[in-house]
Amino acid sequence: MKNSTAYDTVFIRGLTAESVIGVYDWEREITQRLVLDVELYTDFAEAEVSDSICDALDYAEISQRIIDETKLVSFQLLEALAGHITKVILAEFRVVGLKLVITKPGAVPE
Repeated sequence: MKNSTAYDTVFIRGLTAESVIGVYDWEREITQRLVLDVELYTDFAEAEVSDSICDALDYAEISQRIIDETKLVSFQLLEALAGHITKVILAEFRVVGLKLVITKPGAVPE
């Protein structure tokens, strides 16, 4: 049996999504490409025994949910988008925590 503080980690790296994001007027009129890296913390104990996707995290479903949600919402700040996505994933999937990194390519010219 696992220690209650020891969780397994699922990585989704390089997930691309588009959103209206930014503080400048011109950014509010376009969609921009974002790249997301997600670490999902969960317990694999049931999936290890059952070998069933029903007891595991469906990476494709989670990835699609993030892509869909990112298209639906519009924030000025990446921090606000990250908080929103985090709340959605924690509410809808069997994860106990997550780490989310969002990159906005081209945000800084250099």
